[in-house]
Amino acid sequence: MISDLERVRAIADYQFGPGAGEALFPDEVSIRYSKTTGRIRHIYLGETLLASVRPSDGFLTLTIAGAERLVARLQKPRFIVVVSDVAAPMVSRGRSVFAKHVIEASPEIRPGDEVVVLDKEGKVIAVGRALLSGMEMLSFDVGVAVRVRRCRLRDR
Repeated sequence: MISDLERVRAIADYQFGPGAGEALFPDEVSIRYSKTTGRIRHIYLGETLLASVRPSDGFLTLTIAGAERLVARLQKPRFIVVVSDVAAPMVSRGRSVFAKHVIEASPEIRPGDEVVVLDKEGKVIAVGRALLSGMEMLSFDVGVAVRVRRCRLRDR
């Protein structure tokens, strides 16, 4: 039988690419369960929330701490969006990422994917859900590219 740690690592590997499960969830994590359903709900490292499991589809939603672990430990992450210096302060406060401010985006990104938003220096400033594909983010000049769910300045 598969353990719950192996289960969340497998979800991370599927969602973010090979090696993401090990990078995101070390052996010391604690898993908290839903009181009503008994299913996996949150994954913590000490007192720090790394990720939650979405009940609707079973995929992970990252926190800033979880995103920082992934970006620091993976060689070539496939879920990255880099924004311009003009947009970075607004995005770090929770504003959506507009396509005209995207200067780099992983080509593997599909609409609905969980993505990590970085500034030009490579610092994690937000996490959210892609509304456009990676290629569309780079080619469009109008529209929202990423709906930000968690950001650096609001999640302190």
